[in-house]
Amino acid sequence: MKQIKIIEVPSEIGAGTRGSSLGIDAIKVAALDFMSNFFIHFPSEKIKDENHLLYEPIETPYARRIKGTVKLYDRLSKAIQKAMKENFFPVILSGDHSTAGGTIAGIKMAKPKSRLGVVWIDAHADLHTPYTTPSGNVHGMPLAATINTDNKECAIHDIAEETKQHWNFLKNIGDMAPKVLPQDIVFISLRDFEKEERHLIDKYDMKVITTKEVRNKGAENVVRKVLRQLSDCTDIYISFDVDSLDASISKGTGTPVSNGLREREAEDLVSKFMQNRKICCFEITEVNPTLDKENLMAEIAFNILQRSINILMMN
Repeated sequence: MKQIKIIEVPSEIGAGTRGSSLGIDAIKVAALDFMSNFFIHFPSEKIKDENHLLYEPIETPYARRIKGTVKLYDRLSKAIQKAMKENFFPVILSGDHSTAGGTIAGIKMAKPKSRLGVVWIDAHADLHTPYTTPSGNVHGMPLAATINTDNKECAIHDIAEETKQHWNFLKNIGDMAPKVLPQDIVFISLRDFEKEERHLIDKYDMKVITTKEVRNKGAENVVRKVLRQLSDCTDIYISFDVDSLDASISKGTGTPVSNGLREREAEDLVSKFMQNRKICCFEITEVNPTLDKENLMAEIAFNILQRSINILMMN
């Protein structure tokens, strides 16, 4: 039986919409409303945030508040490394998706010889860099940092030296770059991305599984296909952004997109992945209760979390 450790990252400095730092507590409220004692069972750790930067002027417009993201990557990666060295399975509850790069860095710091695969269940590719970003929001950049790319061939910005230094830190944290090979990333339900991100997906022939394919083939067949794609990987990290769900149900997130997964489809997908022994870490992110009614998004996230962890512990 795996030992679970919950790591909370209540940060929202990478997002463009305020409120995702409250998502973790919203998921805990959902657990209470369901009369679940889920959060009593497992040890937990909270990573200190840098949300005070939300009240300060933006110094780096093409990577907003990146100096705070640098600190978060450092803290989170060390916490993940320590948890894994102590034989815990880390379950990450994060505010915005920017810190996923710190999660991945921590896995690689704990297991430097591992070939890590990433299953990115998300409406967005998060493959922008400070050179290509349309928004400047760092939650659109964690996978680019992970694969150690600047994507300068698609550059639309000249970035300042401070931004460049911070960005290079994110790419090289743990003295390993890249952390993940591009061909070892699989996107599921990806449907909202820019041409600069498409360039990288095409350049590296990165695998994309659409919502339609999930619906037509079913979760079990899709999971089998993904695991075949990642068969050379020794470990696999699952990152679940709630905006992978259809906009009709994912109202409580900053970037809802239509044509997404249904709740049961997402639940089945994540649960079936959790049956595989290569899965080494699970993250759920971008719940924003300030955009929601009756805490619905957090309730859905909790259902996915609870079922997945129950299955994980049985394997």
